[in-house]
Amino acid sequence: MLEFENVSKSFWTGKQRKVILDRASFRVELGNSLGILAPNGTGKTTLINMMAGLEKPDEGRIFRGCRISFPLGFMGGVVNKHTATENVRYIARLYSLDPDYVEAFCRWLCGIDEYFDMPVGTYSAGMRSRLTFALLLALDFDMYLIDEGMPSTMDAEFNAKASGILRERLENTTVIIVSHQADVLEKFARSAAVLMHGQLHMFDTLEEAKQLYDYETQG
Repeated sequence: MLEFENVSKSFWTGKQRKVILDRASFRVELGNSLGILAPNGTGKTTLINMMAGLEKPDEGRIFRGCRISFPLGFMGGVVNKHTATENVRYIARLYSLDPDYVEAFCRWLCGIDEYFDMPVGTYSAGMRSRLTFALLLALDFDMYLIDEGMPSTMDAEFNAKASGILRERLENTTVIIVSHQADVLEKFARSAAVLMHGQLHMFDTLEEAKQLYDYETQG
């Protein structure tokens, strides 16, 4: 499970303090994939990064009782001067996985041929996206984090192959996805929430969450 207990997070923009969470408490159980609706500018990426442990709260505690992925699109663990081969084998060892398997899986899924043995710093944005998505799927997490706002420059053929694997993986895992569009969440979420005014309002269904979201953003 993943649990936030009285968590607060804010930033100083130079003109005012922007509140992401204000003493927010919520819990996500394994097996209950969650879609979070949040208007642009409310801190979707910050929330996902806090779930992954990439950003710390100002106050409160975050409990991680399972293997939680890095956010889809996150490149922080990849070293540009090293090849994809070197990167994926090193990361596999960090997660106590078989480097041969992780390398073979990523080579197959990425489909970037000889570039896999070239420095990641020479990659196009699309090739880098392929590598991070392949790593995300190779590392076998209990809970996957997806920030819909992250740029995607992957081609249609790769997206189709990777999405099929992700759908299979999600049959036995849990996903948390944040988006400003309800139709994006329908593909993944069993329950839903709305991030608004520093609080995460939890609902049993996406329809209930949409009612609050539409009222706040359109009313």
